[in-house]
Amino acid sequence: MRVGVVLVLLSAGIALCQDPAPARLPPRPEPTAEQAKARATELRVAYTKAPAEWPKPTLDPGAEHRELGLLSAPVHPKDNPHSKDKEELGRALFFDGRLSGTRQAACASCHDPDLAWADGRTTSFGHDRKPLKRNAPAITNAAFGKAYFWDGRSDSLESQVKAVLANPDEMRADEKALVGRLEKVAGYPVLFEKVFGEKAITLDRVAQAVACFERTVVGGRSRFDAFLKGKSEVLSDSEVRGLHLFRTDARCLHCHNGPTLSDGKFHNVGLSYYGREFEDLGRFRVTKEKADVGAFKTPSLRDIGRTAPYMHNGLFDLDGVLRMYNAGMPTLRRTEKHKDDPNFPTKSALLKPLGLNKQDLADLEAFLRSLDEPARRVRPPAISLPETEPKG
Repeated sequence: MRVGVVLVLLSAGIALCQDPAPARLPPRPEPTAEQAKARATELRVAYTKAPAEWPKPTLDPGAEHRELGLLSAPVHPKDNPHSKDKEELGRALFFDGRLSGTRQAACASCHDPDLAWADGRTTSFGHDRKPLKRNAPAITNAAFGKAYFWDGRSDSLESQVKAVLANPDEMRADEKALVGRLEKVAGYPVLFEKVFGEKAITLDRVAQAVACFERTVVGGRSRFDAFLKGKSEVLSDSEVRGLHLFRTDARCLHCHNGPTLSDGKFHNVGLSYYGREFEDLGRFRVTKEKADVGAFKTPSLRDIGRTAPYMHNGLFDLDGVLRMYNAGMPTLRRTEKHKDDPNFPTKSALLKPLGLNKQDLADLEAFLRSLDEPARRVRPPAISLPETEPKG
């Protein structure tokens, strides 16, 4: 956990254990080196089988079992089909600062390929370097999502792109000015005509091209993917034990499941800061449903080791997140001020104290880091760099 985070949580009226019950569990006994080795050998045999034959996961009654697995090829929507030319146009636009009101901020400013398509910041900077409220998630595997932003307020990548461009605190792009700027760049009308059949540049077409490119940013080259393909030796003993913990005693599979390691749903994990300085009500701002107060979308865990910091507010490092989940996550205590508040947030019932020991936590972190993709250098297209406005 980052320095000072515990104090921030406490000052915000948040307890680091359940109140009044269940209480934090003491860590279970640490295994000896021999016991840990024997356990890894046993589990390696079990997990070299097909996922359908893996050990039974630990899931609450009624919980859906979506097994971990390999990513499929991205599916492009019928109203925005993929073409190589559209992908390349989207790539150029993604790196082009002319999409923003200042002409300096590009999509890649917050989703930098050198930073695993995130930005490495607690929260991003927006227009005029205004600190934004939420951490920028990586765009990797966004093709498989059904809702976008931490609160799910956009139902497509196209609408998400337009929302960011129009947001006065983010890219602050006036549609008419944006289109006018792109029309003056010699290469763009040619590319738009090649993709859309005519030179006209519109905001909708900009969003379609950018979304098309983003859907091609797909992972699947991690060591865990290699393990799933039959290369059992690529995971260490610690990582194999961590995989089993992830699916069983650590209870991660409840929300982080399927090929993307996300259920795509919204959960309250106790970090809403309800009624406090750092309040963020999450999904509630979209649905106005009490059950969504403080709920945020489950992030994918793919590439997690390269996309720190974590959670919607970016306040945590990986070891701190694991310790908080081990404790059952923070619980916001109802005070006299909120005793009759119908919207007082309720933490997800899926969160329970785990009682994992130091070896367990180390193994779990090791497995999570096996989900990292190898670094891939992506150079900005030339069209996004020099001014190429025709003279006259």
